[in-house]
Amino acid sequence: MRIDFYLRYHTLPGQNLFLTGNLVTLGNYHKDHALPMRYLNEEFWFVSLEVETFDLPALSYRYVFRDDRGNTLLDGEKHRHLKIEGAPGHLVAVDTWNSTGEYENAFYTAPFTRVLTNEDKFIESRQPDCCTHTFKVKAPLLGHDECVCLLGAADSLGNWNESAPVLLHREREWWVASVDLSAAYYPIAYKYGVYNFREGRFVRYEGGENRHLNFPGSEGSRIVLHDNFVYRPNNTWKGAGLAIPVFSLRSNDSFGIGEFNDIRLLADWAALTGMKLIQLLPVNDTTATLTWKDSYPYAAISAFALNPVYLHLEAVAGPEHAGLLEPLARKKKELGELPVVDYEKVLHAKLNVMRELFEAKGDGFLHSDDYRKFFDSNAFWLIPYAAFCHFRDLYGTPDYSQWLSHKVYREEEIKQLCSPSGKHYREIAFWYFVQYHLHLQLRDAIRYAHGKGLVLKGDIPIGIYRFGCDAWMAPEQYHMDMQAGAPPDAFAVKGQNWGFPTYNWKKMQEDQFEWWHRRFHQMSHYFDAFRIDHILGFFRIWSVPMHAVEGIMGVFVPAQALHLHEFESRGIRFDYDRFCRPYITDDILQEIFGSDADWVRGEFLDRNDRGGYDLKEAVNTQRKVEALLATWNDDETTRRVKLGLFDLISNVLLFEEGGSGGQLFHFRISMEKTASFQRLDDYLKGPLYNFYIDYFYYRQDECWKKEALKKLPALKDVTHMLICGEDLGMVPHSVPEVMQQLGILSLEIQRMPKDPKIEFFHPKDAPYLSVVTPSTHDMSTVRGWWEEDRPGTQKFYNEIMGREGVAPFFCEPEVNRDIVLQHLHSPAMWSIFQLQDLLGISGRLRRENPHDERINEPSDPAHYWRYRMHLTLEDLLQQTEFNDELKTYITNSGR
Repeated sequence: MRIDFYLRYHTLPGQNLFLTGNLVTLGNYHKDHALPMRYLNEEFWFVSLEVETFDLPALSYRYVFRDDRGNTLLDGEKHRHLKIEGAPGHLVAVDTWNSTGEYENAFYTAPFTRVLTNEDKFIESRQPDCCTHTFKVKAPLLGHDECVCLLGAADSLGNWNESAPVLLHREREWWVASVDLSAAYYPIAYKYGVYNFREGRFVRYEGGENRHLNFPGSEGSRIVLHDNFVYRPNNTWKGAGLAIPVFSLRSNDSFGIGEFNDIRLLADWAALTGMKLIQLLPVNDTTATLTWKDSYPYAAISAFALNPVYLHLEAVAGPEHAGLLEPLARKKKELGELPVVDYEKVLHAKLNVMRELFEAKGDGFLHSDDYRKFFDSNAFWLIPYAAFCHFRDLYGTPDYSQWLSHKVYREEEIKQLCSPSGKHYREIAFWYFVQYHLHLQLRDAIRYAHGKGLVLKGDIPIGIYRFGCDAWMAPEQYHMDMQAGAPPDAFAVKGQNWGFPTYNWKKMQEDQFEWWHRRFHQMSHYFDAFRIDHILGFFRIWSVPMHAVEGIMGVFVPAQALHLHEFESRGIRFDYDRFCRPYITDDILQEIFGSDADWVRGEFLDRNDRGGYDLKEAVNTQRKVEALLATWNDDETTRRVKLGLFDLISNVLLFEEGGSGGQLFHFRISMEKTASFQRLDDYLKGPLYNFYIDYFYYRQDECWKKEALKKLPALKDVTHMLICGEDLGMVPHSVPEVMQQLGILSLEIQRMPKDPKIEFFHPKDAPYLSVVTPSTHDMSTVRGWWEEDRPGTQKFYNEIMGREGVAPFFCEPEVNRDIVLQHLHSPAMWSIFQLQDLLGISGRLRRENPHDERINEPSDPAHYWRYRMHLTLEDLLQQTEFNDELKTYITNSGR
């Protein structure tokens, strides 16, 4: 059989197209082994293929784009199929390139196919005895009683008679019709339209010009057209949702913290108010130390395991073991009444009871079919995770370098340890028991939410915990000698140091990012969409050396370093000591330490021959300072001295690149704000600052774009979930371009505009493929911000809200309401709100002190994540007046 492929795609010089699919000839979907196509004309690329018909019943295929810079993209259509079995000897596929960033592709992701638009329509369509052409097209967002129809300038296409169109039927995502055009005259003009099959009525044609068919059929051949999408507005669907961490939920039945079981009540309320989405923070296991420090949800000891703190004990116990929970009734009431989460008490109480339940239930659960299915599907992470927890508890630390055995992960040794015949099997199997019940409870909660018409959105942290199971299993996949973080912003002026190792992307690429594929697949069991925490990390990561504590000491990786000769070419005389060593003078010491300057000078500094001072060896890095002062009293003086010494150490203009022999350098971020820069001669400041701007804002952009295109297309292609990127902070120019190209939704926040020329972003200016929100878990709520920044809120009140006069001192309910309404009426696909910002509409329901509503302080690496709702979900469900008001706002906004 011969198959001819014609792809409609306009290319530029240096761009090429390839064909891949489920044949060896096509590279078996390996894009690097795809079959080259030939440029035919400005409209089409072409390739022909001979296929043995006994090889396979159907051919699945995709197209690959590659430019002269090595950037490679798969087209967005994953489901092109040609039926081989029973087909004539010659097939012609006439296809249209599907750009991944097309709006319509979003409607074929899990939120829509699983929950929002998953109805399956059966349309009775006339099928001719003999056909020459098969038309295939996609049409998301049709009305309940609508289907696609086809009309055109041929008898078999109804000759444009709207009362007798060809009706298409559904085959997976495609609307399909086969017709006999053997007697037609070519080219044939045609168009798709919308037809109401319930009323037997033609509704409307698609937009745009007529389509034209220039491929006549012949005896022994079949033309199959994949016409991409029906031309109609597909940027009109909008949804509203709420964002809240599971730990923040409060119900009458929970144990001092939100639990997976509480998602049901949350879904009841969200559905009652007309919402379509619930967004959660990461729910992975963070139990590294079994202390309050594990409350940080972005430091999981496993990227796959769920957090035991979210277990609902009653569901595990069941009626037969309910008696084991009776002694906890008093503690449950005590913890449940607390205004915040007591993470340690909750976690320890739950784990203790789970051990009792494990012993009481015996090994029965281990032999159930549902458990065996769960275990077999998850063994690749579950076995090492259980072993990791066993050693963490045995040796009292998650730091595997401190363990007395198994410091290095060896798969066969761990399998033997975890064998049912092993002496530690009971301790190991306990963690299987815990994870199995977490899986059951989260799965059941998600199913319940789906039944209420709600999409669940999860969160993928950008990093992994340094002393976690993932690092223990495969340390070569991470740069363990570096720390991931973020450069300074308005919310963390010294940057952020998350402490995570950075990814070794080169190593991960060797197996086509298998770890990421498994991670996405695991998430898809529970979530329909997910937020990529700090998506900028896929372009470049802020990398902080291990000797540093503050994020401000980092550099972007990868980044094109500055060569020594480039300074000379810009008229900058390079002075290593002045640029690369901490610049410490008497006036700087006075500025930082005040009356303590003399004492600091004598205790920590040596005079140098440059008219200033050098730090003593014992305190010449931030990590050394931290270690030394940890032995001092933890008081205000110690903290002031520590931060002052940190400032001295970071008072540099450039960092030398390790191993470059003094030839390559990187600018320190916020260089222009350093005391060192301020004390430069004026003739140096201008050219040095211009070089700095070029380095951060222009020089790296193509490099960072190429990095992202190595990773993001491959990762996006393996998941059916809708992807949203948290693209906040210091955003390179290439980020919006790549995200739009891949159809990844952006995040738009009023207080963090992407345009540096404006102070506030207005939700009315949001792109369609985006999420708008007035605040996130890393920020103060609307009410909290209103009181923190009086000049800012005054300007916001006058310019963004369009109100005259003096802004109210407090964020009154009507102000809060108008901000919510701005977001609901945005053209963005999703408007998502923290629950606190929604409750801010009501003067009766909202919390008295808005500063108690904040979830996280990014500038504090030791922040205790413990925010809880101040009213129960049961109470919230009974607030008829408020719930009706909110539903009206959502409904009237078209969401």
